[in-house]
Amino acid sequence: MKIKAEDFRVGEGETVDLKKWPTRVKPVYQSKDRYQELLGEQVRELSRQQQRLYASNRYAVLLIFQAMDAAGKDGAIRHVMSGVNPQGCQVFSFKHPSAAELEHDFLWRTSQCLPERGRIGIFNRSYYEEVLIVRVHPEILRSQGLPDGLSDEKTLWQERYRSIVDLESHLHRNGTRIIKFFLHLSEEEQRKRFMDRIDDPEKNWKFSLADIEERKFWKQYMHAYEACLSATSTEIAPWYVVPADDKENARLIISRIILDTFKTLEMSYPKTDEKRQQELQSIRQHLVNEG
Repeated sequence: MKIKAEDFRVGEGETVDLKKWPTRVKPVYQSKDRYQELLGEQVRELSRQQQRLYASNRYAVLLIFQAMDAAGKDGAIRHVMSGVNPQGCQVFSFKHPSAAELEHDFLWRTSQCLPERGRIGIFNRSYYEEVLIVRVHPEILRSQGLPDGLSDEKTLWQERYRSIVDLESHLHRNGTRIIKFFLHLSEEEQRKRFMDRIDDPEKNWKFSLADIEERKFWKQYMHAYEACLSATSTEIAPWYVVPADDKENARLIISRIILDTFKTLEMSYPKTDEKRQQELQSIRQHLVNEG
């Protein structure tokens, strides 16, 4: 199977029904060894692309990961980005907002962490939490201190979608390329992974009773994701629905989509002009004389 990014991309204006999107597809790899080989090739290529991104200093790349618990966000980030120079990559994880963050608009705290030109920024969860968990748990919304006229749930979500799309359009116009991944996990696979976390002492720390409580809201989360993906996948900042029941396959799909996006960027190493060449040759001669 050859990975085609368009197979996983949500089209602008498309109405998403997640029951029609697979959580598992035919694997790209035929064996674990082949998986390691393919991932290694893609990681090395991503490292080369990241060096060009840093050297050309024209674009920033923002990767956004959203998913249900145990879908493999952390593992995907760790494996896919394993070859990237840490100096050129920043990872941020957004959990419950602090008291200070709640005093600002819902995009404020993530805006502080946007990547600079030449860097890759990774959001492990993001401002999209404000139209996902907050939608599933309206009590969180009521704690945000919004004026009564601005907290009407009949209009609030569409207004937040519009704010997000406007932000992403602004970032694109200023050189930030955004790739958004929804790791699409089945409810049954999540159950198995939760069991594994309980049975494996080294994974106990990953599991909490809160995970089980959130599992009760599975249908509500799927509805929130469907509405979000439908409203905020655009030509310039698309969502990709990645089948996540097979972790290894998901990592290969994610890395290929990132590489395909990099290939659309006009990146090159800075050219050395004649004056700089003369300076370098002078320095080189000095080093030769030292020998």
